Amino acid sequence: MKLMKTTEAVGQVLCHDITQIIPGVTKDAVFRKGHIITEEDIPVLLSVGKDSIYIWENDETMMHENEAAEVLYRMTAGEGMHASDVKEGKIEVIADRDGLLKVDSEKLFRVNSFGEMMIATRHGNTAVKCGDKLAGTRIIPLVIKKDKMQRASAICKDAPILKIMPYKLKKAAIITTGNEVFYGRIQDAFTPVIEKKVAEFGAEVMFHEVFDDNDAKITDGCLRAIEAGAQIVFCTGGMSVDPDDKTPLAIKNTGARIVSYGSPVLPGAMFLLSYYDAGDRIVPICGLPGCAMYSKRTIVDLVLPRLMAGDEITADELARLGGGGLCLGCDVCTYPNCGFGKGW
Repeated sequence: MKLMKTTEAVGQVLCHDITQIIPGVTKDAVFRKGHIITEEDIPVLLSVGKDSIYIWENDETMMHENEAAEVLYRMTAGEGMHASDVKEGKIEVIADRDGLLKVDSEKLFRVNSFGEMMIATRHGNTAVKCGDKLAGTRIIPLVIKKDKMQRASAICKDAPILKIMPYKLKKAAIITTGNEVFYGRIQDAFTPVIEKKVAEFGAEVMFHEVFDDNDAKITDGCLRAIEAGAQIVFCTGGMSVDPDDKTPLAIKNTGARIVSYGSPVLPGAMFLLSYYDAGDRIVPICGLPGCAMYSKRTIVDLVLPRLMAGDEITADELARLGGGGLCLGCDVCTYPNCGFGKGW
């Protein structure tokens, strides 16, 4: 780059976008990188505060911000994503499909620790839809050393920072438990809630049975649901520590591997997660606490995107949900655009 007085820059080539900001009206480039400055451009440049202007001088060791943004984009974006147009040295990553967003936080940290470059992403382990903005990339200065970009690129040579996992579990089962529902004392309000939630991921409930507080019957129901083809099983009710709440015991007796009984999330402390080895597939069996029936957002909303994408959840990952695991129950719910469940 070479700095010149704007009034003397006619015929020179701009090496960066020139942005005009009119509060409440626009923030956009009035001239793009590569524009050849004309006499008529001088008043416009002066009006946006450019008494001096940087013009392009070729240097084979340096990379311009637009080219660097392309490099950062390739480091960031995985399959099922596309790039926005380059604007003011920035490229955004856009989703081409629905799915679970995974972010390699270690790679992201290493790239951002290099200095003079940045990648900002949305939170990982969250559901995204086609057209969603996933990340933005740019370098901080107008130009950067090519060898520095090459060293940063090496961090992502095996795989990019972002990945979208498609939802693959399409057949769900609901095992409704509790004497009060089984004997018709109250209406089953839990099942419609879960049906609606799994439908958001393209799945349907293909098996549903209601049992009294008999752990042997609940165990049998879970196993028959899996035999019938269920890819995920939800047991609703009977999840507290009361002596007559038999659902945790029933899930354990299926032979499923218990990941965690309890989670540091409110609402959702009594959530149970387990995985059953059906031979040809691994089936999550989840014990859902009563809060999932009446609270707008709970532990179910945090784990469901990962479960439906077949992304196995560990006990350590559930434990990390404690930071941000308290839903504030806002009068106007803005989830997922809030801090709830961002502790993965």
